[in-house]
Amino acid sequence: MVILGPASGRRKRAEGLCAVSACLLLALLGATDAAAQSLTPELLSPEPGGFVAPQDLPLRRTAQARPDLNALPDAEPMAPSRIGKIPSYGIPAAAGASDSGYDSLNRRRRAPRFYPGAPRPKRAGPGSPAVIAPPPPRRVAPPSASAHRTPLAPSMAGTVIGQPPRRQLKVDNDPFGAVGDYAGSFLVKSAVETSGGYDSNPGRVSGGSKGSSFYVVAPELMVTSDWERHALVADLRGSYTGYGSTRPDDAGSASSAPANLDRPSFDGHVDGRLDVSRDTRLLGQLRMRLFTDNPGSPNLDFGLAKYPLALNTGASAGFDQNFNRLQVSGVGTLDRTTYQQSVLTDGSTEPNNDRNFNQYGGVARVSYELMPGLKPFGEVEYDSRVHDQAVDRGGYQRDSTGGYVKAGTSFEFTRLLTGEMSIGYTARSYTDPRLEKLTGLLTSGSLIWAATPLTTAKFITNTSVDESTLPGVSGVLTRSYTAEVDHDFRRWLTAIGKFTYGSQDYQGSSRLDHFGAVAGNLVYKLNRSFQLKAELRREWLDSNLPGNSYSANVVMLGVRLQN
Repeated sequence: MVILGPASGRRKRAEGLCAVSACLLLALLGATDAAAQSLTPELLSPEPGGFVAPQDLPLRRTAQARPDLNALPDAEPMAPSRIGKIPSYGIPAAAGASDSGYDSLNRRRRAPRFYPGAPRPKRAGPGSPAVIAPPPPRRVAPPSASAHRTPLAPSMAGTVIGQPPRRQLKVDNDPFGAVGDYAGSFLVKSAVETSGGYDSNPGRVSGGSKGSSFYVVAPELMVTSDWERHALVADLRGSYTGYGSTRPDDAGSASSAPANLDRPSFDGHVDGRLDVSRDTRLLGQLRMRLFTDNPGSPNLDFGLAKYPLALNTGASAGFDQNFNRLQVSGVGTLDRTTYQQSVLTDGSTEPNNDRNFNQYGGVARVSYELMPGLKPFGEVEYDSRVHDQAVDRGGYQRDSTGGYVKAGTSFEFTRLLTGEMSIGYTARSYTDPRLEKLTGLLTSGSLIWAATPLTTAKFITNTSVDESTLPGVSGVLTRSYTAEVDHDFRRWLTAIGKFTYGSQDYQGSSRLDHFGAVAGNLVYKLNRSFQLKAELRREWLDSNLPGNSYSANVVMLGVRLQN
């Protein structure tokens, strides 16, 4: 009999308890149904192509009973023990990645598949990893017209129920032009220019006269309708030129220049158009012109105290008809010209009734649009002038009939060259057989060339047949040619150069005058309402008859206020 110590007894009891526990566990496992399915880690193990559903895994069968140490060789072995190994939870690294694309374990992947239109990979160089090109930018709709704008009140925006929609303003290409105000459906623009300067020969007399300071006040008013159909435009312009004191011995009895050189002028017309249909329009015009004879004119009497005023009033009515590209228009005219009686330096007066006359006439024009921007035309005019007195102060009968025929074209090429040019022939016959027939070449037109966005060139030519009071002279055939260049150094600073040349042919006399003028202007625009102007001008007249030539220099500074 061996007596064990306390430690040995405890060790023996522990080993006995372990053996009893193992026997109980084997008994429970043996009592389990052999056909029952065992839950093994294979249910959660991933396949190379991803996870496998539990229903797709093969069923594993466990042994019917726990085999003992002498188990048969063909029996299924027990699962290996995990004691001392790193635990595995059944989800290895990169188990959720697909079989293509990036792999954190740097394993070989399949080539990616691209849908139609997808960007292809680009390689920077040999051995470098593939770089996927970024997808094309998505088209984004442009912002609305009201984006980044301060919202307007409904009353200002014209969206109040019952209120008429707000009128959309027209595009104004002149950033310093007058804005104007609306009066109902009419746009009203007004302006006034005040300027002063010095004139070296205000009377335009031969040999020169005493220079004088002067001032000019020139108001303007333009009213334009804003209608969908029809049109009505009123353009009114006037001026008054006042000179300093002039002594009678400087101008008066020795020349045709009056003692008082002040003179007003006004030129206004109102044009209307009535749209009967798309191709038919009725035209009308009312006009008035207040003027005086030009300084230095041979029609002025000697010893005048001031310039006699002349008034021309007239009206026109006609139609304008389109036949596809063919356009036909006809206008009838009626004008009357009257002269104020002359006031002499001695206080006496002299009537000018023999210079008053009425003119009746008409104009017909036919044009055809060959192509957009090119429209040739032909024009015919005929008129008759009837004076209040059959015989003038020189004993001549001044009544006459005449007209002109001309052909030309209006054009517009790429909006850089626009205008109208024509050439023709004019003739006028007088009642008095002593007055020879007035004939001559007729040129008229206007041309505007927008050379650059800042430079514009203009060319204007005109021919007119003017009345004369000189004995034996039928009339005066006046031709003028003007060239003008406007250049904007800045939008608010404009320089204008202007050159004029012309001739006056006194039919029935050997007199032939050539006149001209060259001027430079500078306009400084402070804003839309205020402008400063400066002008330097030289005028001259050369006559083949002695005692009629003159020259003058003019300098002027002014201010323009407009709205």
